Amino acid sequence: MTAEIVPDTEHRGLVAALPQPWRDYAQLARLDRPIGWWLLFWPCAWGLLLAGGEARWDLLLWFLLGSIAMRGAGCVYNDIVDADIDRQVTRTASRPIAAGRVSKRAAWAWLIGLCLIGLVVLLQLRWEAQLVALGSLALVAAYPFMKRITGFPQAWLGLVFTWGVPVGWIAVSDWNLGAMAALYAGAVLWCVGYDTIYACQDREDDALVGIGSSALTLGRHVQAGVAAFYTGALALWALAFWLLRPDWLALLALLPAALHLAWQILTLEDGNADNALTRFRANRTTGLLVALACWVVGNT
Repeated sequence: MTAEIVPDTEHRGLVAALPQPWRDYAQLARLDRPIGWWLLFWPCAWGLLLAGGEARWDLLLWFLLGSIAMRGAGCVYNDIVDADIDRQVTRTASRPIAAGRVSKRAAWAWLIGLCLIGLVVLLQLRWEAQLVALGSLALVAAYPFMKRITGFPQAWLGLVFTWGVPVGWIAVSDWNLGAMAALYAGAVLWCVGYDTIYACQDREDDALVGIGSSALTLGRHVQAGVAAFYTGALALWALAFWLLRPDWLALLALLPAALHLAWQILTLEDGNADNALTRFRANRTTGLLVALACWVVGNT
């Protein structure tokens, strides 16, 4: 039996204790859903750690703050652009802008405030990394429109959401850019895979509204598609490790992450929204396992 769709405005913990107006802004930035900022943060950590920046724990903390702020800013921007679509989708109909609890003008002000926090983080990086970070702005601005013009917007999201790999790498190093590129390409495929799982929740609504998603495009082959994306991600991560340290033992560092991704694939139940959401959220653990692998290989 298909589980009931979990709405985006579900709130728990500290967010649930906030007064209603403050809660709306917290929900608008998805502060009640930390999985998003973890998925944005981990690629930053991968780039930093694999490039040999294990001593820069200060940068890891800055990247975490930046991930929280910029993921929130991206969600606010997405909700401003998608307000009309969100009203037609069961899972998103009660988002603060779509439901009319926050005006678009107020949302723009909140967006600017979050971007200012991101600016503070940006100023902590050396100028080369600052330029790389700013290079993502065009990709971020275009993302909300991709679902209107392509059946695979998850591919664009992959480019955007894993941009932290080159930012983290260039923040501490400008050598072995081939390994950086392989790590980034693998991260993109990982993102396409987990967001395809996430898109399974909205398949019926997306079809009715007329917007694209990889879950719709793959149809009955979602599980096979996710398996292909995850396999490609692991192969590219292995290539990144090999380019940095051509030693078969180094590749064993990826084994825990590989097993975790295999579990997601084998236990994914297409058509079960609760199952899909659980597998999607499990990628926070995947991110940690890959970060540990990058730390082991980058530190030897």
